[in-house]
Amino acid sequence: MRTATGRAARSVAAVAAAGLVLAACSSTSSNGPGSGGAASSAPTWADLSGKHLQVLAEWSGAEQQDFQKVLDAFTAATHATISYQGAGDNTPTVLQSKIAGGAPPDVALLAQPGVIKTLAQAGSVKPFTQDVVSEIDADYDPGWKSLGTVGGQVYSIVFKAANKSTFWYNTAAFAQAGIQPPKTWQDLLKDAQALSDAGVTPISIGGADGWTLTDWFENVYLSQAGPAMYDKLTHHQIPWTDPSVIQALTTLGQLFGDQKLIAGGDSGALQTTFNDSVTQTFTTPPKAAMVYEGDFSSTVITSTTKAKLGADAKFFPFPAAGSTTNFVTGGGDAAIALNDNPATMELIKFLASPQADVIWAGEGGFLSPNKLVPISTYPDQITQQEATMLQQAGPNFRFDMSDQAPGAFGGTKGAGEWKDLQDFLANPSDVQGTAKQLEADAAKASWS
Repeated sequence: MRTATGRAARSVAAVAAAGLVLAACSSTSSNGPGSGGAASSAPTWADLSGKHLQVLAEWSGAEQQDFQKVLDAFTAATHATISYQGAGDNTPTVLQSKIAGGAPPDVALLAQPGVIKTLAQAGSVKPFTQDVVSEIDADYDPGWKSLGTVGGQVYSIVFKAANKSTFWYNTAAFAQAGIQPPKTWQDLLKDAQALSDAGVTPISIGGADGWTLTDWFENVYLSQAGPAMYDKLTHHQIPWTDPSVIQALTTLGQLFGDQKLIAGGDSGALQTTFNDSVTQTFTTPPKAAMVYEGDFSSTVITSTTKAKLGADAKFFPFPAAGSTTNFVTGGGDAAIALNDNPATMELIKFLASPQADVIWAGEGGFLSPNKLVPISTYPDQITQQEATMLQQAGPNFRFDMSDQAPGAFGGTKGAGEWKDLQDFLANPSDVQGTAKQLEADAAKASWS
């Protein structure tokens, strides 16, 4: 397991990384952003003494602690002070309420490009200044910049990426059933039956958080329908009643409809949060043998259980449900500016730089889309495998579908796609009704 001593060692690494930032700041010369490694290419950050910034994001618990180390490094480099607010799944709603109330934060990090696009079109967020865009151009592949571009201007950049095609399993439970990680959906169903026959509940699902169910759907859909159809559904260029959607829901129903394969059955899953779905898979004794969710599950494992990553807890790629293999769905928390003050833009630029990324990367539970962050930065083999998998997916990588949708459809707790798929988990035999409701809710949203 990752002991307290191990985490302390990574904290030392984070402090060292922050020291590199400070060392670069104290230098009178700089090669400029993107011209080399995280230490040698660090730009000279502005002196922001007396400036105070407010930051809003979703992170809490261990993730908030790791992000705070990044913010602390910015404070050390610039002398600005920062206050942080975590809003969890309600971050988009909280942000919109603050905007409506005339008191938005300076910087926010959102996981929904669709919401960001809506905010940009409404003039609620500011386009990045040229020095920020230059940092992005130097450090990121073009696709990440494109994701944050609206109307020809860059409004966001992904700071923390996620590989959402990782399926985590309890190695002892798999050994008890005598099975190996599955490669296909049919293999998954067979393994789940083998686990059940061995007296182990196969799968834990965090259905109380509707976003987890959108991730289930997206992996199945990308594998079955392929990247081109995935893009069409993402932008509502085909209806949610399309045969490809029916096929994906039918496939999910093969698992969701078998009560003995799910910890607590469907009703139990609907009362289980994402965090608890992961924790209960790696407690002693476990309540399930495996749990699907993204790479960020590792943070929950190490912070809430005694399971050791790479020994007690491992992952396998989401089993292919169709002809598309070596695929990855992913997400990411993107930084946006609610004003164009120099201090705000300096923080955005910092978050876009490798200097910020290496701090959290050293803590684990973090993947960076910044190409200047080497694989060796990550503290363990598991995270390095996650990062490599993300890189190697190539043309079969797709950003989270629901996150790209308008917030009213794909990013609101208790509504739209989140609610419709929770209803489907409760009644997985109603494939046609679920598809019709998804289309009805999608049709209400603005897809401009």
